[in-house]
Amino acid sequence: MRILVKRVRPHARLPEYMSPQASGMDLYCSLDAPITLQPGERAAIPTGISVAIPQGWELQIRPRSGLALRHGITLLNSPGTIDADYRGEIHLILANLGNTPFTIEPFMRLAQAVVTPVVRGRLEEVEELPPSPRGEGGFGHTGL
Repeated sequence: MRILVKRVRPHARLPEYMSPQASGMDLYCSLDAPITLQPGERAAIPTGISVAIPQGWELQIRPRSGLALRHGITLLNSPGTIDADYRGEIHLILANLGNTPFTIEPFMRLAQAVVTPVVRGRLEEVEELPPSPRGEGGFGHTGL
């Protein structure tokens, strides 16, 4: 699939797949200087790129598992969605859920982007929903 990408910051690094079978492309930050996130702090981190996703597709932005496990760094709106009609710079809403400060270095790989098809539903309002075996059970009703 062809995805058009534009550098909106001159030294931005383009996303890249890090292995032949990776489903996500790593996204790099585009910073002029390091930024430190204190525990509990969050920030919108620029990637320096914008994209044109084909109609009927989206780009899902997801955390990197190594940063989450080792440092407690995650994305607050995960997965984030880049719609096909969005043309602005992609920013990553990073949060430090760890116990120690975390320094984001320029050009660090902070997230991954997965190209995903979009299926749009057609809502139909009804008075009652059809029954199901599960019913209204949720939030751990089947056990942990």
